[in-house]
Amino acid sequence: MPGPHYPLGPAQASLRVCPPATGARWRIACWSILLAVVVLLTQAGCAVVLLGGAAAAGAGTVAYVKGELRSTLEASLDQAWQAAQAAVQELEFAATTQEKDALAARLVARTAGDKKVEIKLKRISDTAVEARVRVGTFGNESFSHQVLERIRKHLKG
Repeated sequence: MPGPHYPLGPAQASLRVCPPATGARWRIACWSILLAVVVLLTQAGCAVVLLGGAAAAGAGTVAYVKGELRSTLEASLDQAWQAAQAAVQELEFAATTQEKDALAARLVARTAGDKKVEIKLKRISDTAVEARVRVGTFGNESFSHQVLERIRKHLKG
């Protein structure tokens, strides 16, 4: 059986995305798949860069990822917990769940419009806490920033 025919030579044939002489439909399908792969790879890279940058920057960094606002606070877990409770009270939310232990805390509240606000605190060290704020099911970035800023305000005193 004769070998494959490479009109452009064996090296250039490896660059070909779609098989030759297969029709317009096949070429459209091949290019669509290639485009989808390129889009997925480039979008995944953005998330990795965002998360990598947030981890490298340290305290005070804020990242909004998948509907959740994440930040590192320079405070003990107890201080961050008190600040979160004060922020919820100042914003006139109704607290529905308050859970805390030595390593983590979780506060769930409801707004006047019955939106769920969830604040999670996780101890990183004696002087650092990871704070996560989610508003509603899918998140609300601007609302989450307002809650985080109120927490920071109460940390400053």
